[in-house]
Amino acid sequence: MYIPEQEVRAVLTYEALIPAIRQALIDYSAGLVDQPARTILRAGNAEGSPNGWLAVMPVIAGDVMGVKTVTFYPGNAAAGLHTHLAVIELLSRATGEPLAVMDGRLITEMRTAAVSAVALDALASKSANSLGVLGSGVQARSHLEAFRRVRPGLKDIRIWSRTGANAERLAAESGARAVSLEEAAAADVVLTVTSSPVPVLEGRWLAPHALVLAVGAVGASLRELDDEAMRSSFLVAESRSCAERESGDVILSGCSVQAEIGEILAGSVDLPTEPRRRVFKSVGMAIEDLTGARLVWQARQAAGNVKIIRSRK
Repeated sequence: MYIPEQEVRAVLTYEALIPAIRQALIDYSAGLVDQPARTILRAGNAEGSPNGWLAVMPVIAGDVMGVKTVTFYPGNAAAGLHTHLAVIELLSRATGEPLAVMDGRLITEMRTAAVSAVALDALASKSANSLGVLGSGVQARSHLEAFRRVRPGLKDIRIWSRTGANAERLAAESGARAVSLEEAAAADVVLTVTSSPVPVLEGRWLAPHALVLAVGAVGASLRELDDEAMRSSFLVAESRSCAERESGDVILSGCSVQAEIGEILAGSVDLPTEPRRRVFKSVGMAIEDLTGARLVWQARQAAGNVKIIRSRK
């Protein structure tokens, strides 16, 4: 059975996904998820930024297993194509039977925003009312949608993009303001969802109490935050091992992850009591994709659209 993106869109909601992701992150930090490091292969299709890569992400958790294959081709944007494309295979843990194969692009988009929404709710001050967004693409839009589910009090939304017209367009769509980089960076909560390979957010612009949700720049040689932003903050990640292996923001600044978000959610690690900046770095994990795929499968199952077809020997 193949589930295309339009069917995923029809059944996957942030109302279901955000709490499911929250529990998945707790389970991951509790050691209940079997998730090896992702394998990444360079496509070698071109030189420079058009060069793409393929990643394979297997995981086992609960009653299901899964594997996502995802490609990233930054040059696709110039051709009007999605830069990230993915397929997820969902299997029964009990029998190994394939349950479904589904388009993974939207699941990847939504689970990334859902992870940030969970972190926002857990790490931001309850009095936070301003949000600065650095970036104006697909992830900026999905994050704004997810954030409204957990923090509707974020009313002062500021958008910055290298392309001013794109910032203006997103601001008009979302009831936000297109502003300078420095004004966006001075918000209570700052979201970085750019494709920049070098730092765009400088620590000197941040408020002393700021929460930074760093989502872009996945790769050991890429970064969105400068040394001051990283070193002046309490650093939280989805996974210590993933962030310290795959995040240039972490590796190149010489910082160490001080807590996993699942540990904070479970209450096994406390946040600092003194006022201090916080950075949450996400790189994306297979358990998040599996969580979204399982919700899609369950929704179709509830609607009576699912049959497991066993092959005859």
